[in-house]
Amino acid sequence: MTASDAKSDLHMYLQTARDALLWKLEGLCEYDVRRPLTPTGTNLLGLVKHVAGVELGYLGDTFGRPSGRPLPWLDEGAEPNADMWATADESREYIVELYRRAWTHADATIDALALDTTGRVPWWPDGRDEVTLHHAVVRVIADTHRHAGHADILRELMDGAVGMNKGNDSMPPGDPAWWEKHRSRLEREAQEAGRAV
Repeated sequence: MTASDAKSDLHMYLQTARDALLWKLEGLCEYDVRRPLTPTGTNLLGLVKHVAGVELGYLGDTFGRPSGRPLPWLDEGAEPNADMWATADESREYIVELYRRAWTHADATIDALALDTTGRVPWWPDGRDEVTLHHAVVRVIADTHRHAGHADILRELMDGAVGMNKGNDSMPPGDPAWWEKHRSRLEREAQEAGRAV
């Protein structure tokens, strides 16, 4: 495999996760993209805001390629977890555009540098902060896919929409009645297993 083939593979998996994550916002009102659906406050727009910072950090700053985009929620002294939710003043359009700009910046880094290029992660401890571009890209892919999975669950809880994208829901066929029957069966199995212990 050539270096360009490897970069193409990495980019394809990264872009798939990016697209899946943004698709989860489609068709939802401002409240729904922001509302916390877990005890820790996980929400769709916050996930997008977070991964924008991840890309700009790992695939920008780490390789001496700062984007110049201010991310005040990551500054020293910022409120804890401020990158995981959007304030009322941070519009959906602003967060999505920030993420798309982060893609462009990260893709330029991937295109410009060899995969064995070494960078330094500014927020990692000295002496353990060195990373190759390959490692950084894999880390970002894993993080983005993880958060796309979170988004998939959040969206399913809201309105039942599931899948990777409009053309690929990755689900076996079944109407709502079939899924309710399936879920009820799983609940019975779980209860039975719980009683057996």
